[in-house]
Amino acid sequence: MQSFWLPLAVLLPFGFGVLLYALPVRSYRLRLGLTLLFTTAVSALIVALLVDPPAAVEWIRFAPNLVFYQSIDGVGRFFLGILAALWPLTVLYAVSYMRHEAHTRMFFAFFTAAYGACIGIATAGNLFTMYCFYELLTLTTLPLVMQPMTHAARKASRMYFLYSIGGAAFAFAAMLFLIANGASGPFEAGGILKGNVPISADVARLFWLFGFVGFGVKAAIFPLHAWLPKASVAPTPVTALLHAVAVVKSGAFAVIRLTYDCYGTELLSGSWAQTAALLLVSFTIVYGSSIAVRETHFKRRLAYSTVANLSYILFGVTLMTPEGLSAALMHMAAHACIKIVLFFAAGAVLHQSGRESVYELDGIGRRMPATFVCFTISALSLMGVPPLNGFVSKWTLLRAGAELGGVAWIGCGALLVSALLTAIYLLSAARRAWFPDRNADIASLSTVREADGWMLAPMLMLTVATVLCGVFAEPIFAAAQAAAGL
Repeated sequence: MQSFWLPLAVLLPFGFGVLLYALPVRSYRLRLGLTLLFTTAVSALIVALLVDPPAAVEWIRFAPNLVFYQSIDGVGRFFLGILAALWPLTVLYAVSYMRHEAHTRMFFAFFTAAYGACIGIATAGNLFTMYCFYELLTLTTLPLVMQPMTHAARKASRMYFLYSIGGAAFAFAAMLFLIANGASGPFEAGGILKGNVPISADVARLFWLFGFVGFGVKAAIFPLHAWLPKASVAPTPVTALLHAVAVVKSGAFAVIRLTYDCYGTELLSGSWAQTAALLLVSFTIVYGSSIAVRETHFKRRLAYSTVANLSYILFGVTLMTPEGLSAALMHMAAHACIKIVLFFAAGAVLHQSGRESVYELDGIGRRMPATFVCFTISALSLMGVPPLNGFVSKWTLLRAGAELGGVAWIGCGALLVSALLTAIYLLSAARRAWFPDRNADIASLSTVREADGWMLAPMLMLTVATVLCGVFAEPIFAAAQAAAGL
C-alpha cells in the first residue's frame, strides 16, 4: 500500500471532526449517520493498512533529533486492530443513547477527532511523535468528559485535565533525557538506548520511572487514578471508550513503547526501578479491586475495576520479558472487549430505567434479559472463567510472572486476590439482576424495557467475540507473541 495512506488515516478523522463541528448540520440523524459512515470507513482503511503495511513516513523534521515519524510494527498493529474493531461499534451504540442528549454536535466532532489521536499514537514511529499525539488525545477527549455540561462533569473534566497535564510533564522529562543522550531515533526492539548510557545507569532508570508514572496517569496507576472514576459522569459511549479503548489503553501502550522500544529491558531488568514499578502495579491491582467491592455506583464500580485491570497489563509490561509483553498484549485485547460490554450494559440500565446504583438492580435482569446475559458472560470472562478470553489472558500473565519469579510472585499473588474480588463485585451485581431479594420492589420495574437493537447489537457481537476469542485463542496468542518478538 502507498505510504501516503498512513498520514491520511490520522488526518482524516481530525479533518472530519473539524467539519462536523463547523458545518451547521442540525439534524441528529445526519450527524450520526455521517459519523458512523466515516468511522467505519477509517476502520476499513486501518484493516487495509494492517494487511499491507506501508513504508514508514517522515512528515516533517523540526530539528536533527526532532522528527515527526510514522510507521507500523507488531505492537502498533495489535493496538490498531483493537481500535478499528471497537470504535465503530461504540458509534453504533451511541445511535440511541445520545439521541436525547445535549451538545451532540460537540460530542460527535471530538469523538471522531479522538479516533485520529489514537491512530496517531498507534502508528507513531518514535517517542516524539507519540508524545504529540498523546497530548492531542487529552485535548480531544476533554470536551467528551465535559459533554453533559453539569457541575459534576465540569469538575471531572478539570481533574482529568490536571492529572493528564501533570503526567505529561513527567513523560516529557523521560523523553528529554533520551533526546539529550542522542536516543531520539525510531522505536527499536531492545530500546534505542541499547543499554549505552553516557551517564549513570541509575539516572537513566530514574527518568524511565518518571515516564512510567507519567504515561501511567492515563493507565490509572495508583495514586494517580482518581480522575478515572470521576470521569464516569460522562455519557456511556464516552466512558466505554475512556475505560476500555482510547485513553487508558493509550497510556498502557505508551508505557510499552517507553519500556521495550526506548529505554530497553537490558537497562531496566533486575534493577530497583523494575522492582518499584512491579510493586506499584501489584498494589494498584489489589487496591482497584478492593474499592470496586465497596463501590455502590454501578459505573464507578466498573471504573475501579478498570483501575485494577489496567495494572494487569502493566504487570505484564514490567516483567520485561517477551512472555510478559505477549501476556500484556493479550490482556489489552481481552479487557477492551470485556469492559466495553460491561459499560454498555451499565449504560443501557441507566438509559432504560434511570438506575445508577448496584442496589437498584434487583430483578432488572428479568426486564432486560439480553443486556444481562451479555453482562454476566463478560463478568465471568473478567473473573477468568475458562474458556472465555479473560481466562486466557490472565493465565498467560500468571505464567509469565511465575517464569520470572522473585518479586514477580507478589504480582501473581495480587492477580489471584483480584480474581476473587472481581467475582465478588461483578457477580453480586449479576445476582441482584437475576435473583432479587425478597423485599425488592419488583413492581417498580413494570415500565422498564429491554434496550433497543442499536444498543443491543454491539453488546451481542462483542459478547460472542468474548466467547470465540477464548475458545479459539490461538490466532490472537500467535499475534501477541509475534508482536513481542517470540
